[in-house]
Amino acid sequence: MISVRGLARLARSGYARRRWVYSSLGCSGSAPLQLEHSSHFRNPIQSSREVLGCRVIYSWVSNAISTVGQQVHLQSSSAVEEQLDPFSLVADELSILADRLRSMVVAEVPKLASAAEYFFKFGVEGKRFRPTVLLLMATALDLPIARQTSEVAVNTLSTELRTRQQCVAEITEMIHVASLLHDDVLDDADTRRGIGSLNYVMGNKLAVLAGDFLLSRACVALASLKNTEVVTLIAQVVEHLVTGETMQMTTTSEQRCSMEYYMEKTYYKTASLICNSCKSIALIAGQTAEVSNLAYEYGKNLGLAFQIIDDVLDFTGTSASLGKGSLSDIRHGIVTAPILFAIEEYPELRKIVDQGFEKSSNVDRALEILSKSSGIQRARELAAKHARLASAAIDALPENEDEVVQRSMRALVELTHIVITRTK
Repeated sequence: MISVRGLARLARSGYARRRWVYSSLGCSGSAPLQLEHSSHFRNPIQSSREVLGCRVIYSWVSNAISTVGQQVHLQSSSAVEEQLDPFSLVADELSILADRLRSMVVAEVPKLASAAEYFFKFGVEGKRFRPTVLLLMATALDLPIARQTSEVAVNTLSTELRTRQQCVAEITEMIHVASLLHDDVLDDADTRRGIGSLNYVMGNKLAVLAGDFLLSRACVALASLKNTEVVTLIAQVVEHLVTGETMQMTTTSEQRCSMEYYMEKTYYKTASLICNSCKSIALIAGQTAEVSNLAYEYGKNLGLAFQIIDDVLDFTGTSASLGKGSLSDIRHGIVTAPILFAIEEYPELRKIVDQGFEKSSNVDRALEILSKSSGIQRARELAAKHARLASAAIDALPENEDEVVQRSMRALVELTHIVITRTK
């Protein structure tokens, strides 16, 4: 069990982070926040009394600061907020990483090379969410290097460590893109990231081969790390991706309507890659088992929150903002958190789910019931719960007075907010 730390720690972490922790946790302060391993997830409901308590506490803290001091604090914190864009903090490094990825997927066969680099080209590479998380985590877990005989030796070790951590980010992105290529074939998708999907443009066979090629390049890079524990973790991720996709394709009636099954599948398909990559970053840095597990917990809960919101956006987003057809999940018969919560309120929806969504009338009826229910809101609350757990994991990391480390920690917390408030 990990308790969220007190005001003193939050003050050192800066106003932006303090504001987010307060708003996310409800400021009840009466019960410690736990990082749960259980596959059963309860939906947090925040009472008006807790919200009021948050305001009273925050007001009390704010009024304790002198007028002059408060003005200076607000000015400096505004500057922190303006600068604290997680993606911009690692933008230069992401650019280098993108160039390296493009060079890594070059193949001797032109057609295969063209297919493999399809989603690594300029303009369609996406925001590189996963590499951003990993590069920020690498900085947040930065350890002071032991004294060496010369400053050159220290710099060499530091550069070598960062290069190895960058390699993990590259491996993760290749595995992620490979999974997208395979998923699009399985889902018979025709768009991805606002352009034609690879299977739509070049055919299913080449899309599958391109995905396999990316996985093979990821394996070569993984082997170069020469770290058995990291190799095991990432290999397990690939297994989880296959397991999750198989779970989605072969569900029974009971499993389709089980929140526990949905969360397990979501972990395999989305969260496993992020959390095991975060843990790999910690292991390469020589961190303790406790810190490595905190990195894992952050990635797991961030990944779960990300996917739950993705499932919400399938109902609330548009084709233009999502880069794919809206309602794609339900049209493929995939039941996600919003529908599962709606079934709890309207049991008749279960019959429609069991009938399937081949008929457009069933889709329309399901959407009608969903709109009457609190399914969307409860799914958002579930995502927010996991965002809080991810934030708590960062807050529980060992204290480090280095300003760059603290900024990266704040950026990781800010990412939890970005994930649950995004619209695409």
